[in-house]
Amino acid sequence: MKSKNLTIAGKELSSRFFLGTGRYPNPYVQNEAIRVSETSVLTFAIRRANLENPDEDAILQHLDEDHSFVYLPNTSGAKTAEEAVRIARLAKASGLSDWIKVEISANEKTLLPDPIETLKATQILADEGFIVLPYTSDDPVLCKRLEEAGAAAVMPGGAPIGTGLGVLNPYNLSLIIEDAEVPIIVDAGLGSAMDVTQVMELGADGVLMNTPVAKAKDPVKMALAMKHAIEAGRLSFEAGRIPKKKYATASSGLTSFIPE
Repeated sequence: MKSKNLTIAGKELSSRFFLGTGRYPNPYVQNEAIRVSETSVLTFAIRRANLENPDEDAILQHLDEDHSFVYLPNTSGAKTAEEAVRIARLAKASGLSDWIKVEISANEKTLLPDPIETLKATQILADEGFIVLPYTSDDPVLCKRLEEAGAAAVMPGGAPIGTGLGVLNPYNLSLIIEDAEVPIIVDAGLGSAMDVTQVMELGADGVLMNTPVAKAKDPVKMALAMKHAIEAGRLSFEAGRIPKKKYATASSGLTSFIPE
């Protein structure tokens, strides 16, 4: 039984796997990882793109021309809402995409998102008609405020970007997912298929990854593993796990072995 497709802002996506395009060892490996992942959405930093000639950009020119991707440029490097909004407007004006991942970090050591500036940028860009997917911390209240500000989906991190620490606060993520009326895409800090399965079993609608795939010893094999982990985790969530109990319960029933 196949899981129902994810829809964001009226756009139906064939995959719940959002994949980044940076840090791969070479363009061939990047393209192979993208291919086996079967992703629908590719994300990249706008500051790495050639906005004057997007079709000739080094990031995009190696992609499979037979595949129609949704591009999710991000505002990585922005430190304020003003900078993020300016970058997003430039990307849209270039014809690149009207989807935008708002990413605003004030601290270069932790790269944790600035909650105030992120909320401000989300509000402005949503009002201007952008499909806004803000990257944020795993704060349930802030995630709800971003949704109310017009975010098409909200992207809380499992842990700081690139750490591979996995989900540091599954309780918070479960609260965010439970209260959300827009898709929740877990972004940042995951490191393995186990981490991915965990967030999908919590009920996340999708996962965005870059470093765990691009910097793996075998990025192509890891992309495939992550794809299967997302699918398995989602199916497990939809199937509904058994409740946890303190004591054992025999699966076949002990009474069936007692002679009459």
